[in-house]
Amino acid sequence: MDRSQKAESVATLSAVFNEVGVVVITRNLGMTVAQSTALRGKIRDAGATYKVAKNRLAKLAIVDTDYAGIGDFLTGPTAIATSVDPVAAAKAVVEFAKTTDKIEIVGGAMGSLVLNADGVKALASMPSLDELRAKLIGLVQAPATKIAQLSTAPAAKLARVFAAYAEKDAA
Repeated sequence: MDRSQKAESVATLSAVFNEVGVVVITRNLGMTVAQSTALRGKIRDAGATYKVAKNRLAKLAIVDTDYAGIGDFLTGPTAIATSVDPVAAAKAVVEFAKTTDKIEIVGGAMGSLVLNADGVKALASMPSLDELRAKLIGLVQAPATKIAQLSTAPAAKLARVFAAYAEKDAA
């Protein structure tokens, strides 16, 4: 990799760090190609990205970003998972780490908040942005449903009373 390619790589990584909501640093411990492909697919399906970057270049890229605190995590054979959704990358990496011992979660950050491995696992247990939106819509719709049920309940009760009298008279 020559100097211009390194500068381009640092610029690309810096742009990524300025756009994302969470960064998760993992250490690869001899994953096979099939495992790496499965991990990348799972992360892509979650709407996140996974990149193996040179630690020295990644440290240069985080200098003027909110993620400057993760520089200590960038030692050894590391990879970086990122996503705009603050939960997606963490959730995908933690789920994959449960299936194999070939990947270790080193830590990460959510903006300027640096997380250790346990913090990343706690973040992964939270509902995703889409799940929170669905719950919020459900909560907003619930009162309207209750009002509709309350407004039709008296009429339904009257109908049952009339039906009971009709059956009584028919018998």
